[in-house]
Amino acid sequence: MERCEHLWPHGPRFYWDEGCFPPSTDSFLLAAFPRLRRGMRVCDLGAGAGLLGVLLLSREPSLAVTGIEKDQHACGYLRRNAEENALPMTAVESDMRFSLESLPRQSFDLVITNPPYFAPNSGAVAEGRRGGARTESTATLGDILDAADALLRYGGELAMVYRTERLGELMQEASNRRLTPKRLRLVHARFDAAPSMALVLYKKGGHHGLTVEPPLLLTLPDGRESNEVKAAYFREKEETQ
Repeated sequence: MERCEHLWPHGPRFYWDEGCFPPSTDSFLLAAFPRLRRGMRVCDLGAGAGLLGVLLLSREPSLAVTGIEKDQHACGYLRRNAEENALPMTAVESDMRFSLESLPRQSFDLVITNPPYFAPNSGAVAEGRRGGARTESTATLGDILDAADALLRYGGELAMVYRTERLGELMQEASNRRLTPKRLRLVHARFDAAPSMALVLYKKGGHHGLTVEPPLLLTLPDGRESNEVKAAYFREKEETQ
């Protein structure tokens, strides 16, 4: 069944159905993480129905966003979300491992991705489309980083959200591709919970020097939603309308 919802009151409309990976907190947090500049050229790897692009363009309308998505069904929704909201978001229906022939190399200022978190046959996720989107069944971490390295200009940035238990692997694989970690922020469900996700920003060819930012809490000790979550979900727009 198709769904259409305003991402916040009077905000952009987002279309998707059970054939697409649904909107998730990690995508909202990731879209709020990179520091956007006017006119940046952005590539979303594994874009799905285009949620990251819609959120990024809501923060900086001058961006030029290209979304790469191999699933024909999801890519159709990506195009629809761009058209319905009149956004400068281009859909490329292609496997990211083979799409570089049709895209200019070293031409993007920012690559962003909410990638599969789990290795194949790890038993960590459920079966079905959502579970499949969370496992490296068609694109490994190395494939994603290879694509980012090829697409980014020198000095460009890669923004990712990833599971904390695989951070060591991520750091090693990124280092092998001249992607230097510059910012790291751990995400905690509560103040007394271990982090489950990490937001990481890499710079292609960057000098060493990693900033570990304060923890991002989803829920404050008193049970209220944190200000960071409110900002990621554009809650301040709701409160002013």
